[in-house]
Amino acid sequence: MKTLVLNVDRDDDFGRKAGVISPIIGLKDNLDAANKLGQVDPEDSDLNSIFYAISLYNKILKENKDVEIATICGDINVGYKSDEILAKQLEEVIKKTGVDNVILVTDGAEDEYILPIIQSRIKITSKNRVSVKQSRELEDTYYRILKLLDDEKVLKQFVLPVALVFIVWAVFVLLNMTASGFGAILLTLGLYLLVRVFRWERKIEIMWEETKTGFLSGKLSIYTYALAAVILLVFAFLSYNNTDFKSEIPLIPVLSFMYNMVWGIVIAGLVAIFGRAVDTYIKEKKTPALYYSIPFSLFAFGFVSYAVFGSLYEAFKNWPASFDIAPFAQLTFIFYTIAGILIAIIGAIIQHYMKETNMLEEEKIQKIIDEQ
Repeated sequence: MKTLVLNVDRDDDFGRKAGVISPIIGLKDNLDAANKLGQVDPEDSDLNSIFYAISLYNKILKENKDVEIATICGDINVGYKSDEILAKQLEEVIKKTGVDNVILVTDGAEDEYILPIIQSRIKITSKNRVSVKQSRELEDTYYRILKLLDDEKVLKQFVLPVALVFIVWAVFVLLNMTASGFGAILLTLGLYLLVRVFRWERKIEIMWEETKTGFLSGKLSIYTYALAAVILLVFAFLSYNNTDFKSEIPLIPVLSFMYNMVWGIVIAGLVAIFGRAVDTYIKEKKTPALYYSIPFSLFAFGFVSYAVFGSLYEAFKNWPASFDIAPFAQLTFIFYTIAGILIAIIGAIIQHYMKETNMLEEEKIQKIIDEQ
């Protein structure tokens, strides 16, 4: 039985630094390779590994056993490319030497990733790891950190928020708004934590994919969503300008702002749902019953909210001096409230009717399919 003492240099230090062509087979060639690398970089850990392999080879040889020594080298791009090269070189060594088993020698944790590749081609009877004693724990920690950073889950949980902080801070520094940067960072981290707590990652991912697909396929809803967002921003800006912030009671500006925003929300909702309904009809050749009731719900929200916020604003306008209940008894409040409730009821009836109609159509189609 012939044994191979196999030294592994996964990142090809011998080739890159010393210009040695691998695989390196035989005692003489391994000594030459060690000599060349030692002259170029005497602190390289691969020197410890190859000299340990040579020492092990001589020890086994003195026991009058059939033994051979070889060093295989990968590539600086450690990973798939490196391991593919190592696998080819190992097969070449096995073919040339005719060995039956391997004693593996490596210089650290990284080289041990090659272990499954070697085991799939030849039996490993022993594994020897060589490193400078003082650096073993440091090296282990280094590669553990690298492995963690390759984990997508770790990247999203820990690296992503740090990256967001750096980006937001850099943007505000470039805009000479350093004082506002800290607040923006807190806002960014707060939003990130909110997404994590409520587990909205999947929903955001789906929204992003739908947006990307919408742009590529020309979906109408992408543009109506964008238009709805613009409408909301315009109404928010106008509402802000029309809001009196001089009141000592915070509730008054809030009521005024919401009163001015109500119909902006309704219009934006109608625009957004229109695009969605058209896309659904094009895709499914029918419009779900829900899309018939949403416009009614939006109008009902508009009428009721407009009446409530307007009346509350008028009632609290002179607070704490007085609270005026008269706005709730005015014809405008009663009309808008009743109109909103009636519109909501009509929407619910239409949704129920369309739902039943769709169900009857589906039953007819299914009956035709069954008869065929």
